[in-house]
Amino acid sequence: MNALLKSATVVDSKSDFHNKTVDILIEKGRIAKISKKISNPNNYKEIALENLHVSRGWFDSSVSFGEPGYEERETIANGLTTAAKSGFTSVALNPNSNPVIDSFADIAFVKMKATGAATSLLPIGALTKDSKGVDLAELYDMNSAGAVAFYDYQKPISNPNLIKIALQYASSFDGLVYSFPQESKISGAGVVNEHINSTRLGLKGNPNLAEDLQVARDLFILEYTNGKLHIPTISTAKSVELIRQAKSKKLDVTCSVAIHNLYFTDDVLKDFDTNYKVSPPIRTQSDCDALIEGLKDGTIDMVTSDHNPLDVENKKVEFDYAKYGTIGLESAFGALQTLFTTKKTISILTQGKQRFGIKDTGISEGEVANLSLFNPDTSYNFSESEIISSSKNSAFIGAQLKGKAYGIISNNKMVLR
Repeated sequence: MNALLKSATVVDSKSDFHNKTVDILIEKGRIAKISKKISNPNNYKEIALENLHVSRGWFDSSVSFGEPGYEERETIANGLTTAAKSGFTSVALNPNSNPVIDSFADIAFVKMKATGAATSLLPIGALTKDSKGVDLAELYDMNSAGAVAFYDYQKPISNPNLIKIALQYASSFDGLVYSFPQESKISGAGVVNEHINSTRLGLKGNPNLAEDLQVARDLFILEYTNGKLHIPTISTAKSVELIRQAKSKKLDVTCSVAIHNLYFTDDVLKDFDTNYKVSPPIRTQSDCDALIEGLKDGTIDMVTSDHNPLDVENKKVEFDYAKYGTIGLESAFGALQTLFTTKKTISILTQGKQRFGIKDTGISEGEVANLSLFNPDTSYNFSESEIISSSKNSAFIGAQLKGKAYGIISNNKMVLR
């Protein structure tokens, strides 16, 4: 793939060209030259876009696509196109398909389906067989097939001994274990945050305590096992505090937060819009503030869209019966830009790579081109027309966002909106 990016502002604090507006020549998928002005004698495709900025490629640690089994929600091919046009050069795929991804063959299947895509797909294998929380899945075999971590998507592991054994066993091959932060006996039948709004709306509440207890339990077990733990999509102020303390003890723990848990408070529930029914639930402003502070001080390692496409039959129903989840790839960059500076946003979108063993190539001559292209300054009202996903269940419809992704250059391919 050959191309010439014209007048691109580089956002990469490790690059000599950081904050400079330059031309970038890409030949055969590599950055051949960076200069103030580059001629185009070979008549390569020129990319000249309004207020074009480029950064290292973005990564999302939690996306769901549906295939195999739920192709009506999202296929792997369309999911990867959505990710590419949303600025992501790599995504970690959750195992919540039908059947659940819990074997060597399943990992090999999804990797094969992603062959040739511009966005790299990193499969996550189920932690337990069929994600039922009873017996460990074939972790070593899936690791051998290319699984980057193990996770029963949005299903808490109620048996503490199972998490203990998983952390001990996975540590023998440097495996990364996810544990969803929710104590199911405390959360019960709760569908939204337990607070004033749940009482006002007559909806069953899921208290902060359910998350806080599970996080505390898992961190105690982690300290005992010396394993490698990732806690996905935390949502409470207490979780931030607990993980901050664990990191001060040098425990091998990372965590993420979903963008919608940063952007919204449970005040949005007033119209019973099921697009806001997510797990963990959207909580209060004080929780949002603590999560944002956790990102600023490095306690929270990464942000995820927690992209979860769901068909209309699972969302256009009474609130109690709707499935949990929102799509988020298309709105991720614009939502983060409303909360953070461009420099911090790019840092947030790239800093999770190391945990998943992704090579973080820079913006310099001779490097493989792994670039996200974007305009950080455009403001707009996010509408359904912005959605590329097959499913349209976005919590961000109607939200005022700032910044749009143009696409990516990665894997010797270019994908633009």
